[in-house]
Amino acid sequence: MARQKLTKTLILETPLPDVGKRTTLYDTEVVKLAVRITHTGARTFYVVKRTGASMAWVKLGDLTDMTVEKARIEANKVLGEFASGANPAKARRAIREELTFAKAFDELLMHKRKRNGTPLSEHTKRDYQDVLRLYLGPITGKKLSEISRTDVKAIHRKASKTSAAQADRAVAIVSSVFTFMLDQELFSGTNPASRIQKNLPAERDRFVQADELPALFGAIAQSSQRDYFLLSLLTGARRSNMQAMAWKDVDMDGAVWRIGKTKNGTPQNVTLSPEALAVLSLRAEAGNDSPFVFPGAGETGHLVEPKKAWDTCKRAASFIRLLDALQAAGVLDDEKRAAADELALKNLTKAERTYQAQAKAAKINPDDYTMRDLRIHDLRRTLGSWQAKTGASLSIIGKSLNHKTHQATAIYARLDLDPVRQSVNTATTAMMEAAGLKEGADVVPIKKGKTAA
Repeated sequence: MARQKLTKTLILETPLPDVGKRTTLYDTEVVKLAVRITHTGARTFYVVKRTGASMAWVKLGDLTDMTVEKARIEANKVLGEFASGANPAKARRAIREELTFAKAFDELLMHKRKRNGTPLSEHTKRDYQDVLRLYLGPITGKKLSEISRTDVKAIHRKASKTSAAQADRAVAIVSSVFTFMLDQELFSGTNPASRIQKNLPAERDRFVQADELPALFGAIAQSSQRDYFLLSLLTGARRSNMQAMAWKDVDMDGAVWRIGKTKNGTPQNVTLSPEALAVLSLRAEAGNDSPFVFPGAGETGHLVEPKKAWDTCKRAASFIRLLDALQAAGVLDDEKRAAADELALKNLTKAERTYQAQAKAAKINPDDYTMRDLRIHDLRRTLGSWQAKTGASLSIIGKSLNHKTHQATAIYARLDLDPVRQSVNTATTAMMEAAGLKEGADVVPIKKGKTAA
C-alpha cells in the first residue's frame, strides 16, 4: 500500500479506474486518511481505521466540497474520537453541529466584551458587519474547522488590492472570531488567521494646511452640514461622538462638552473654544425639539452619515482654490470670479467642468489645488497639528484629543483642562487668522451661504 502526500492536483490527475473498480490513495501526512476514486469520477475522503478484526471506513466528504487540508483536520478529529474510545459517528455529528463562521461572527457581536467589560459599540458592530459583507463572503458559510490559512490568505490578498488597511482589518476580525470561540470553548481547533503577514502600515499625517484653510472655511460656509464640520474642526472630537452630541452634555457656561464614552472606552471632557461656543449658541437659538445637536430622521435620532455633504464640501473647497489660482494668474478678473462663484453655488458639477478646462488651457493643473483627499477624520488631526504648530506639548494634545497610550495615560490623568483650553483656544485662533476670518481678539462670524449643488 503505497502512500503519497495527498494534493488536489495528485487526486485530480490520478486516472479513473475501470468500471466497477476503485482506486485508493493514502496520505503520508495523516496516515489513516485515504481518498477513494471511482470510475464515475467521485473522489471521496475517508478515515480508514482497524477496529478489532474489521476495518472502519468513516466518510469525511468529497473533493468537490472539501479541501485536502480540511480533510486532514476532520480526519484528526475522528482519530481523536477513536483514541478516546468514543464512537466515530459521534465525531461526525459534532462536525455537522459545528458553528459556521457567520454564526460565530454573530456570537462575537452579541457577547464579546472589551477589556473594561463594556460590549462592542454599535459603531464597531457596523464596521465589523461591513467588513464581513465586503471581504469575508468566501468563508461565511463554512464551518469553523473548514476554514484554512489558505482561505484567509486569499481573502487578505484580494482585499489588499482595494485597501491594505481593510485587508488587515479583515484578517484581524477573522482572528477575533476564532479567539472568541476558543475562549468560549465552542471550538477546539487552530486559529487560521494567526501569524498572517500584514501589509506595511501607511502612516497618514494629512491635515489642513494654512493655505487650504480659507478655501475650506469658504466651502464649509456653503455646506448643508456647516456647523457639524466647523465643530469637528474646532473640537477635534471623533466623528461618532460628534454625530451623537447631545445638548444635555454641553455646559455652555463652563465651556465643556462631556462625552460619557468614547471609542477607547473612556469618558472625555472636550474644551469648547469661543468659536465653538459661538456655533453652538446659534444652533441653540435656532431651536429644535431634538435632544441632539445634530438631529436626524433615522432610528438613532441624530445625524448618522455626513459623507455626501463632506464630498460636496471637499469639491467646493478644491474649486475655490482653483479659482484663486486662475485669478492670481490673470485668467479671471473680479467680475469673472464673481460669475464663477455664482455658478458653483447653482451647479458645482458644471462649474468644475467649465473652469477646469480653462485651467488646463492656461497650463494650470487642477490636481495641484485639489482637497479631495481630505477625510472627515483629518479635521480631528488638523486641530492636533495646529496645537503642535502653536507650541502645545504632546501630553496636552493627547488629552485634548482623548488619545490613550500606555506611556502617556498617567500623564493625561494628572492634567486639568486649563492648559488644554489655552492650547485649543490658541490653535483655533491661529486657524481663524490663517483663514482670514479673525483679527486679533475679534471673532468674525461665518455667514451661512447656499449649499453647493
